[in-house]
Amino acid sequence: EGKAEDVRLNGIDCPEKAQAFGAQAAKFTIRLVFGKEVTVTSFGPDKYGRTIGDVSLLDGTQVNRELVKAGLAWWYRKFSKDQALAQLESEARAAKRGLWADANPIPPWEWRKLKKGMAQ
Repeated sequence: EGKAEDVRLNGIDCPEKAQAFGAQAAKFTIRLVFGKEVTVTSFGPDKYGRTIGDVSLLDGTQVNRELVKAGLAWWYRKFSKDQALAQLESEARAAKRGLWADANPIPPWEWRKLKKGMAQ
């Protein structure tokens, strides 16, 4: 509706900004959507008040899937049953794209737990 909104991309989890590949994921997303009109299919708010959604460009490109395909996000199995995301992650892993080039990439949900434990 022409207004800015915080959107938590549905079914995926990108590396945090301070985490390996976090900056690349952010830059990739910015290049994909900046200055473009998008459609957000909303699944309601998360616990932080952000809209959980699938983001699509007008040409049909699905941002959530493009991030996984590029190896810049994990399929968030805990919250998603989307088998297309599962397949895209499997292909990115096999091709060692993006974060899958690392021998042992740390999922962001584990990275956040580690950081939270260090802060205590």
